[in-house]
Order: sequence, then C-alpha cells, then structure tokens
Amino acid sequence: MPDLLTRAYYANIAKGLTPPTEAFIDGAFRPALSGRTFATTNPATGEHIADIAACDSADVDLAVAAAKAAFEDGRWHRLSPNERKHTLLRFAQLLEDNARELSVLESLDSGKPIAECEGVDIPESIHTIRWHAELIDKIYDSTAPVGSGALSLVVREPIGVVGLVLPWNFPLLMLAWKIGPSLAAGCSIVVKPAAETTLTALRVAQLAQEAGIPAGVFNVVPGGGRDVGEPIGRHMDVDMVSFTGSTATGRRFLAYAGESNLKRIVLECGGKNPAVVMADAEDLDVVAGHVVNGAFWNMGENCSASSRLIVEASVKDALLERIAHHLKDWKLGDPLDPDNRLGAMVSRAHFDKVREYLDHAAAAKLAIVTGGGTHGDIFVEPTVVDGVTPDDRLFREEIFGPVLAITTFETIEEAIALANDSIYGLAASAYTGSLKNAVRLAREIRAGVVTVNCFGEGDVTTPFGGYKQSGFGGRDKSQWAHDQYTEIKTIWIDVS
Repeated sequence: MPDLLTRAYYANIAKGLTPPTEAFIDGAFRPALSGRTFATTNPATGEHIADIAACDSADVDLAVAAAKAAFEDGRWHRLSPNERKHTLLRFAQLLEDNARELSVLESLDSGKPIAECEGVDIPESIHTIRWHAELIDKIYDSTAPVGSGALSLVVREPIGVVGLVLPWNFPLLMLAWKIGPSLAAGCSIVVKPAAETTLTALRVAQLAQEAGIPAGVFNVVPGGGRDVGEPIGRHMDVDMVSFTGSTATGRRFLAYAGESNLKRIVLECGGKNPAVVMADAEDLDVVAGHVVNGAFWNMGENCSASSRLIVEASVKDALLERIAHHLKDWKLGDPLDPDNRLGAMVSRAHFDKVREYLDHAAAAKLAIVTGGGTHGDIFVEPTVVDGVTPDDRLFREEIFGPVLAITTFETIEEAIALANDSIYGLAASAYTGSLKNAVRLAREIRAGVVTVNCFGEGDVTTPFGGYKQSGFGGRDKSQWAHDQYTEIKTIWIDVS
C-alpha cells in the first residue's frame, strides 16, 4: 500500500488535473458526433469537474466499426501470445506510473475515500491487468481421445467485438476485471463507463494506446444507458456484452440479445448478502470488524456488501456492542482526506434513494442502533438497524448504501433459510468456531462466493459472480473469466 499524503497535497494534485473528456474511438479522442456534452461533478462538493462527450448510437456505430475492423485484420489477436502479454505488461506499468493521478481522479469522480482508491482499487486494478497478461501464454488448448484415424484439436479463439458496460461504484477496478481477460483473449472492446464515473476509463484508454495496444482495439464511448448501453446491447456486430450493474438493467441486456444477434451476455448484478454469525464464533470482536468492513466498505455501494446481519439471538447484543465500537474508527467526510473511511454517495439521486430507506426505518419504528443521519444532502452515516423481519424492505431490497439490517435466529436451519430467503445469491459470510457448521453453511447457502470467518471476494485467482438474480452466463476474475471471452472450436483432421 502506498504511503498516504495529506488532504492538502491531494487537493493540490486535483487542481492540476486536466482529464480527457472526449470519446476514445479508433485510437483518437473525438467529440460526440452530435456535439452534445454532459457535466460531471464531484459528488462530495458539487463542484463541476468537466463536460464529457455525450455519445449516442451514431458514436457506438463508429466505435463498433473500428473494433470490428481491428479484429478482422488481426492487428491484436493475431499477435503471438507473448507479444500480447508484453504489451499488457507495459500497459500495467503505465497504470502504476500514473497510479496517484488515477486515484485522485477516481476519488473526485465517485466520492470514494482517497485512502481506498490508493490502497485498494488502483493497486488491485494494476495487479489484475498483470495477472491476466501473464496467463495469456499459460492456458493450453487440448486434444480429444478419438483414436488413430483422426486428430481432434479443441482450441479457444477470441469471441470478437466485446461491449463492456461498467458500474459507477468501482469504476477502474471493474474496468480492469473486464479488460484484463478480454484483451488477453485477443478481443476488441467497446467500453461504456457509467455516466457518473467516466474520467478514469478515458485516461486508461489513453495509457493503453501509449502502451502499444493498436488503434481500434480499445474504444471508450461515454454517455447514458439508453443512448450508449442499449445500442451496444442491440448492435449486430457486437459478439458479446459483459455487464455489471443492477439486476433490472441486466434483464434488458438479455432482451437486447434476444432481439438482435443472440450475442453472448454475461451479467454480474445485484446482491442482498447475508453475514451469518453463530453463537460459537470464536472472537466476536474480530467478527464485528469483518461485519463492519463488509457492510460499510465503499459506503455500502457494493454489490457484495454484507447488508444483512443474521445473528444467533444469544450473542446479538454482545456483537452489536462491538460493532458500535468498531464504527468509531469509520470517519465520514471529505473523500480527499485520507483519515476518512466513508465518503459521499455517488450522486444526489442515489443519496435520495438511500435516505428513503432511513425514512422507512424511522416510520416503521425499527431500532436504530447507530447512525441514521445524513449530512449535506450527499453523506449518509453508517447505520445499523435492529429488529428487521424477513418481510421488511431492509431485509429484501438492495439499498446500495451504508445500512446494515439485523435479524436473529435460533437454529442453524433457520439461519440457512434466512440467508437463502432472497432473490439474490452473490456473496455470503459465515462466522463460526465449528468446522462442521462452517462446512454446512458454506455448502447450503446459495451464493457464488461464501467466505468463512472473514469478509471478502477472494482474489484475482478466484471467480466472482452469483446465483439466482445476481448473475448470469459467466464469472469475473480468475482463469474462468477467459472462457467467456472465447469461443471453443473443434478441429477434426482425418489422418486415416
């Protein structure tokens, strides 16, 4: 983790930034064909940062045409695996050389704490690119056991033109999760960053070109969902879309595929993730630390956030006491102050959505253990709400904010039933001192990632994605991510 600087130093860096603002298509920045722009602001202060090219379907057509031309002439995917690997390693090094700038851009654009950007998001993004680059020449194709009369080869080929549609909560890290394996596979890409958080994607595209990724291979088209996301989803020359975002929008991409060219769709969508705490958990203070991190990391704007604490009734009060103690270390305020662990909601609209859940808790007379307040119409205090029943909105709906709902149980069977009582199945955590209980919880909770006695998502080597309405079609991270950006071809050679 890099040494953190002072708030004044980060503010000085911010003043000197001139971020790119135009679409990046076929190796060059260019305004939207319509000439339209939209404003991007610092959510923590309301300060105007820049006016971004507001692209639409015409710009998407241009970007897809450039990506298709690049793919068809093979300027990227026909390079040797070793050549692609070393280009991506140069790219990762450029990201590292510019890591502080990218951290400040990310914080300004999203409201994320600078300590989180510098300590987690940007280093992990760089590591992700390096890891997938190194994997390029280490994934082997195979042969099939067909006998002496033929030779059968089973090979991977890049799928073609890929649309990468990003969320606003982890702008650069989610970009890295997708461009790492897609570029490693040899695809050409058209990136649609979230309208709220566009700046780092444009800067990364610039660095990719500097690293030697050919023109047309890496394109970025900023704009809104209907203007850019839907045209990508419906485009007849886009072979695949990888989307991270809400379940409602993910459904639309499945419809777009069905109504166009049956392109492959990979979805990583919402979550309402349980943290199950058994009475036999060995150290409730350690558990409380993990629960607080799981619920309030990135202001709860995290699809894998542990937003439901399902705790055995006999230890609830003791655990809540320790949670309140840990929350004293989670300072809320200016994202550029490295002492703050909680920043701003990404936008006023999202702030209003989260505040409505706080209003619901008050109206329903639920017990607010800690928090419950707001500051400046953009900051939300980390809030713990007790007495939440399974039919309550706080138990069932994805809030995507710093709100932790508490529900109790008496038996492990009840705990498993509560954990699975959701349309989602992205992540879960189980805390217990019993190996038998740990294995049972890990096996029976229906989620794509289950952590035991910790909160997390694994690392770059482990697949990430969900069950039920949390995911569809594939996984981010790990070797498995490469599979979704490739087609599997059988080559049968008659040698009889």
